[in-house]
Amino acid sequence: MTIDRRREEVSAPAPALERRAKVQRRRQIDPTTCERDYSVEEVEFMNAMDDYKRKNGRMFPTCSEVLEVIRGLGYVRLSPAGRAMLAAEGEVLGDGAMSQEEEFEAAGF
Repeated sequence: MTIDRRREEVSAPAPALERRAKVQRRRQIDPTTCERDYSVEEVEFMNAMDDYKRKNGRMFPTCSEVLEVIRGLGYVRLSPAGRAMLAAEGEVLGDGAMSQEEEFEAAGF
């Protein structure tokens, strides 16, 4: 007698597994989609970053590349003497907002 391995054996159906409910993934919040009024400078920076990323194919630029974009927009770090000179000329912000230099220092640049 030969055994036919191709012959299908009839077996009982496997018990149904209990499936866990699918969890919704948390969506990342894109700050550019928040309902907020951006200043002209913020919009200019976001557009410059977007242009840089598209031209260079870099979706996640390094800190050095971000600084390159910032410098390309004309931002510079002033020495204490340079800040004093601007203050003497009356070009310091009078609305209580931080200057660009103070913002850079607060951000760790």
